[in-house]
Formats: sequence, structure tokens, C-alpha cells
Amino acid sequence: MPEQQPYEPERAIAGTGMGGQMDLGASEAVTLEKTPGGPEGAGPQDKPRSLWSDAWHDLRRNPVFIISALVILFLIVISIWPSLIASGNPLKCDLARAQEGSQPGHPFGFNGQGCDVYTRTVYGARTSVAVGVLATLGVAVLGSVLGGLAGFFGGAGDAVLSRITDVFFAIPVVLGGLVLLSVITSNTVWPVIGFIVLLGWPQISRIARGSVITAKQNDYVQAARALGASNSRLLLRHIAPNAVAPVIVVATIALGTYISLEATLSFLGVGLKPPSVSWGIDISAAAPYVRNAPHALLWPSGALAVTVLAFIMLGDAVRDALDPKLR
Repeated sequence: MPEQQPYEPERAIAGTGMGGQMDLGASEAVTLEKTPGGPEGAGPQDKPRSLWSDAWHDLRRNPVFIISALVILFLIVISIWPSLIASGNPLKCDLARAQEGSQPGHPFGFNGQGCDVYTRTVYGARTSVAVGVLATLGVAVLGSVLGGLAGFFGGAGDAVLSRITDVFFAIPVVLGGLVLLSVITSNTVWPVIGFIVLLGWPQISRIARGSVITAKQNDYVQAARALGASNSRLLLRHIAPNAVAPVIVVATIALGTYISLEATLSFLGVGLKPPSVSWGIDISAAAPYVRNAPHALLWPSGALAVTVLAFIMLGDAVRDALDPKLR
């Protein structure tokens, strides 16, 4: 028999994993006993980010998103508190100053009625932003609910909703506004918001329907259904969080379109009406005097263009961040 070696504390026996053993030193044995989590003292590995956290990580590094978000934040602030940067009264006019250019205290000059263009441009942001935000919320909620339910349950309800959306898509937006809003005499923003919601929900509905149909075919939804999850739980807990991203993108881009649509309807005289303050109303009033007082047309038009562009840029940045195919 081979001579038995004396026990040495600094030596250890470790399995080779193939039925044998190998002789190791103490330091090597300690190394094998460590978990494969990294060097001693290192913390646990970071958890993988979700779609939303990954999107936010990308958005914070996107200059297009930062610039558009700052512009929109500024517009929201002056919409809520226009007196922060404009101390005048947008309804106070002096015909003696009609069509005058820039003066101290009146950097944008006066329009054809002698109203301060700067003050009216600032206060006009409140109407445009309010119409855009409220109309977008209404369109997103109505379209998402109808489209999501139709895509989830399918059947006759889905077919009927598809035909209804086809009818609404066939209605010209401006022509529909001229017909529907011309019989309404209210000076508030609600008729315009209602009209935009009425003709805008089919687009969101189709987007939501397609997203729900795609999401409900995933394995995790089928597994939850096999485990006995109810339809409401499937919709709210498993499908909606994974189908809402395209709706958010389309709604963000559409918000700028709705602001432009409100200005167009007000320009045509069927949207907001005086004494309401709106960029569309000011553009319509300044159009006949564009040769003598172009400033009265350029400033509200410029504010409208910047606002619409900011929301479109924001929607494009959000789309790029939420779409994994564009990474």
C-alpha cells in the first residue's frame, strides 16, 4: 500500500468533477468556494432594465428630446401663468396705434385693431395648448378603449368597429369642421375639442387594436390564460402595459396636429371666435394687412409653427426610444 501522507492544514482535497480528486493549496480551495458573482466585495449585478426605463435612458441623451421638452415645458408654464412674461391685457386695444411696429414695452408691435401683438401671442398659447392636450387625452382614451376591446375580443364587434372607422376616415377633417362647427355659437374651446375627439379617435383605435392583437399572441399571455387569468386581468396586467407604447407615440405626434387644426378652424371662422384669444384668430385678423403690418401675422404664425414642431419632434424622439427595432 502507498505510504499515507501526513495531514497538512494548508492542503485541501477538491473534486475534479469527473469522478477523481485533485490536491489543492488552501488559497486555491478558497477560490473555488467563492460564488461566480465577481471579486470579493462586489455587489450584485444590475437588473436588466424594462422597456420604459431603457427608453428613458435613451431619451435623456437625445438632444432632440431635450430641446423639444424644454420648449413644451415653457409653453405649458406660460399657458398656466401668462402674466409671468406678459403684464398687459390681450383684450385692450387702441385704434390710434393700429399697425404700429415695435416700440419700448411692445416688442411685437400692434395689430390692425391696435392690440398688443406680444400680449396676444403669449395669451394665445393657453388656448392652443389647452385644446391640444384635452383633445389628445380624449382621443387617446376613447380610441384605446374601443380599439383595445375590439382587438382583444374580435368577432362581430371588431368587424363593426373596423367599418365605422372606415366611415370616419372618409370624412375630410376641414370640411367636417366647417359643417359641424358652423352651427355652434359657443365661444368656449369645448366644441372644438369635441369635434377633434369625434374625428380623431379612429386613428388611435386602429393603432390600439393592432397592438393588442400582437400582444395577446405572446407566450406570457397564453400562459396567464392557461393558469386561469380572467379577461380583465389579461387586459390590464399583461396586454395593456405592452401595447400602450405605439398609442403614446401616435398621440404625442397628433397633439401638434390638433393644435394646428384648431388654428385652421379659427382662421376659417368656425373654431374659436372673438373675444377669445387664439393664434388662429390673430392670423386671420392680420392676413388682410400683411403688406402694411407683416409683424402682426409673423409672430403668431411663428409661435404656432414652433409649438407644432416641438410636439412633432417630441413624438419622433419618443418613437425612436420605444421602438426596439430602431435601436
